[in-house]
Amino acid sequence: MDEMATTTDPAPGAPAQAHPAARVRVPSRFPYRTIAMGTLGSLLLLIGALGAGGILIRDPVLGHGPLSWVRYGHGQMLANAVLYGGFALVVWAWVRLGRYMLAGRIGSRPILVAAACWMAPLLISPPLFTRDVFSYLGQGAQLLHGLDPYEHGPAELEVLRDVVQNVHPVWQTTPAPYGPLFLLIAKGVVALTGDNVIAGVIATRLVLLIGLAMMLWALPRLVRHLGGKLPITVWLAVASPMTVIHLVGGPHNDLLMLGFLTIGVLAALERKHAVAIVLVTIGMLIKPTAAVALPFLVWVWANHLPHPSRIRNFLQAGVISVGLFGIVFVVGTWVSLGSFNLGWVTGLQAPTLVTNWLNFPTGIGQLAHTLVNLVITVPESPFVTVARALAMLTLAAFGVRQWWKARNGGNEAIFRMAMTLLATAILAPPTLPWYLTWGFVIASAFPWRRRHLAIVVAVASFLVLAYYPTGEQALYDWWFVVVVLALSVYAAASLLRPDPLGLVGAWRRQPEVPDFVAKD
Repeated sequence: MDEMATTTDPAPGAPAQAHPAARVRVPSRFPYRTIAMGTLGSLLLLIGALGAGGILIRDPVLGHGPLSWVRYGHGQMLANAVLYGGFALVVWAWVRLGRYMLAGRIGSRPILVAAACWMAPLLISPPLFTRDVFSYLGQGAQLLHGLDPYEHGPAELEVLRDVVQNVHPVWQTTPAPYGPLFLLIAKGVVALTGDNVIAGVIATRLVLLIGLAMMLWALPRLVRHLGGKLPITVWLAVASPMTVIHLVGGPHNDLLMLGFLTIGVLAALERKHAVAIVLVTIGMLIKPTAAVALPFLVWVWANHLPHPSRIRNFLQAGVISVGLFGIVFVVGTWVSLGSFNLGWVTGLQAPTLVTNWLNFPTGIGQLAHTLVNLVITVPESPFVTVARALAMLTLAAFGVRQWWKARNGGNEAIFRMAMTLLATAILAPPTLPWYLTWGFVIASAFPWRRRHLAIVVAVASFLVLAYYPTGEQALYDWWFVVVVLALSVYAAASLLRPDPLGLVGAWRRQPEVPDFVAKD
């Protein structure tokens, strides 16, 4: 669990080959200062979020008290400065941990301690970079009071007005896009906390931490199967700002879905195939995206069957998998909603209301509209609709190709599953920043190249800042985007070489990550 960290040359999914010097060790020292830096950053995120995060319409803590000024005007500007300063410290600390890890100076335990310290203040923070948790509570309140969340929006609820009024205006009248089991969980949270929105947000985070605990249990075992390095996996999947700030600080129900997904994948690799199908189907009843993994698990099962006929093995695994899926799907839906209500399937259309260029096909459509609009005035909608339709066809073709290439099962099937989850997050509308964790968490258990880790640093840093702390998108504030891109690239370069621009000065420069870590 706490082995020294080294990486080898193969990319994720490729066979691991140890470099001759991969066992060289550097004297380790517990990174107290780096962990403290990130913890200070997390505390600043908490403080800044009181004025600049997903604050309440009626705030019982700061609403009319002596500190209410932080929610308005210059006070809110100061809160934003504090919050972004905290974010910078968290990313800086994460990158420093990454350098220590690549140099073999620390193992997985300090990274886990760091992640726990960075998450702790955010458990009681206002929502960060999103307001989705208010939608969770609003839809749970609907189910609690007999209003179908798949037919009505929270605005139609006549009770628990504090909960309802904090739901984002876009989602006030739209059906829930979440699985029925998650709505049952949200119903339980609201039954416990009532109209106390602050208690509801904190309780939701605590429930979602069950998913984090499941990930922490599964990831070391996945690493042993998939050939990665545990410190790198923990650094990518647990200590990343995507997990700390988005999944926990958000919070987002993706964290709970990922818990079931990781344990389900592990169960498949350990030949507990029925358990795997059941667990991933439960994950789908929380967040429907988990369904993408199921066809790949059928190949893993088929390749573990002893019959010499591959077709027979596939049919046997497929039929049993479909049967198990059907049973869990029907029972889970019935228990959650009190009836076999498939309205949540149509509710999946609700997120497509989000249109921005972070979703690649939407961006292509908007760019095409902008160019055509220079010549003739036309509406944007047809361009985006066509681009999204083409992207869905591309995604379907990509998914089918990856699934077919996974026909030999084993680690190859899991790698292609992770790539398909990533492609789904990028090509299917909408693309929200935390969606990329679907594939990253599974991919983190494979071997990684140093330069690919640097790319993850840039992507993770940018994706957190793609939205303002209030949850509104920042993607069309072009000067802001340019600054964020520049800082994200700098953070990525800093993983491979401390102070890449020589800003601190040669006399204070730390040594670069040794060449033996991974030669590119």
